Amino acid sequence: MDNLFNSPAQVIETNIKGGETKVNLPIIKMILLGIMAGAFIALGGATSSTAAHSVDNVGLSRFVSGIIFPVGLMLITFIGGELFTGNCLTAMGAMDHRFSWGKVARDLLIIWLSNLVGALIISALTYFSGNLDYSSGLLGAYSIKVALGKCSITPVKGITSGILCNILVCAAILMGTAAKDIGGKVWAIFFPIMAFVVGGFEHCVANMFYIPVGIMAATNENYVAKAQEVYGITADQLSKLSIGGFIANQIPVTIGNILGGMIFVGLPCFLVHCKNKNK
Repeated sequence: MDNLFNSPAQVIETNIKGGETKVNLPIIKMILLGIMAGAFIALGGATSSTAAHSVDNVGLSRFVSGIIFPVGLMLITFIGGELFTGNCLTAMGAMDHRFSWGKVARDLLIIWLSNLVGALIISALTYFSGNLDYSSGLLGAYSIKVALGKCSITPVKGITSGILCNILVCAAILMGTAAKDIGGKVWAIFFPIMAFVVGGFEHCVANMFYIPVGIMAATNENYVAKAQEVYGITADQLSKLSIGGFIANQIPVTIGNILGGMIFVGLPCFLVHCKNKNK
């Protein structure tokens, strides 16, 4: 069985070595890879929304989304990209004194901003492509509803949901590292990412797509009318769809994602597989 996949200790060591490469990348490569990752996650969000927007049952709708959304992390894994949530695992390298916490912070800041650029590009392309016209504008209305729900989340819910999300995202990344062949990596990534989507947990990079595309949709009278008709969304509620609403979501969700990746996954993995390993 050892020939079929890497052991947990090997997975953690491989991830730490990968983290050394990540934090030492030239800044232009960091930015480009961050933009790619933000775009790939946004494409997963756009296509999963298209698949699920007309499904009334919440559980079934999330299940349909969960089947499609993992394509984003697969694209990053097989083509390339630096994803903020996954890069929270670079904390293990700092814990093991392979590189400094300053390098971790620098990497995460650059990647967060670069992911945002990539996601905004796909948000704009999605809106102007006419994709939101599906089902007589219902997809546009659905995009408004999703964005409004995210802009209305409380800080406590944002942090805790962000923690739950990045436990699963980081688990998917580590499981993908455990697999030695592309088929194994696909399935290792698929199930944890599907679980986070079905659970409805908050991912800061995915929200860099969902909220902006919802804000754009709210500028279209047809989508707004459909959102009022189907979901009962009022003009007062639409006022929450703003840059301020975006920031109000991003701060707690990003904090939660950091805690989920560093403390709930990275720390125990480090303590089990790295600390005192040579003693």
